[in-house]
Amino acid sequence: MLSDERLSSEQFPRASQYHPDWVVTHASGGANSLWLTEWLASALDLRPGMRVLDLGCGRACSSIFLRREFGVQVWATDLWFSATENLERIRDAGCADGVFPLHADARSLPFAAGFFDAITCIDSFPYFGTDDLYLNYLAQFVKPEGPIGIAGAGLVQEVQGEVPEHLRAWWTQDMWAFHSAAWWRRHWERTGIVHIKVADSMPEGWERWLDWQRAVAPDNAAEIQAIESDGGRFIGYVRVVGHRRGEAKLEEYCWPDTLRTLVPPEYTRKPLWRGEDPREE
Repeated sequence: MLSDERLSSEQFPRASQYHPDWVVTHASGGANSLWLTEWLASALDLRPGMRVLDLGCGRACSSIFLRREFGVQVWATDLWFSATENLERIRDAGCADGVFPLHADARSLPFAAGFFDAITCIDSFPYFGTDDLYLNYLAQFVKPEGPIGIAGAGLVQEVQGEVPEHLRAWWTQDMWAFHSAAWWRRHWERTGIVHIKVADSMPEGWERWLDWQRAVAPDNAAEIQAIESDGGRFIGYVRVVGHRRGEAKLEEYCWPDTLRTLVPPEYTRKPLWRGEDPREE
């Protein structure tokens, strides 16, 4: 049994209320998803009833957190983890009325354009979001001026050339998708699709990384030693929040999504009732 204080942090007062056994048992990646979600949410204006896409949600802990802490409706969407298992976890957390699990690829999403008030992505965006065209695709699902926010493992500064020697024993090919907040800012800003609200690194993020690894994987010597040796020079947590520009033009043709119609049919509004709306009587 973990001590209740093991994953308690003054930096994350909301997340610290959750039992560490629940957090660890349902972890789906190499970071504390509740810490990252609380950090990201502090840069978002989440209000009860808002529709939120939690993209790459893993075992839906971030989705449950968003529902319980902010009263939003969450579409918990992931490719690698079972939507059926997530539904059991969501029900056990008392969130079945506001968290809806789906199994879907981030590159082929089954949602209507403009359906969401906000999009969040915790510790998974580098797996698909470094593509130059991806923001153009994702932005269609959030309302104009709605936020798209990401938080997760990244770099404090970009690696120039070869991997630093103290990180080589731990570094794997997927880590080339790790980038700094400054890199993500440039990656998004140049498109003109969003205006950036925040792009930064978590203060002492490398220490929180160590806290998590020591709690969930104390035998993971390679990673723990690498982070200790790095001391925050390269490795940390990053977040970026951008709001979709209402005037930004999204290109319909540049994303090969088989679930999408190339040219959406034009909607024509017609009266719903023959006379007055009966509900107003």
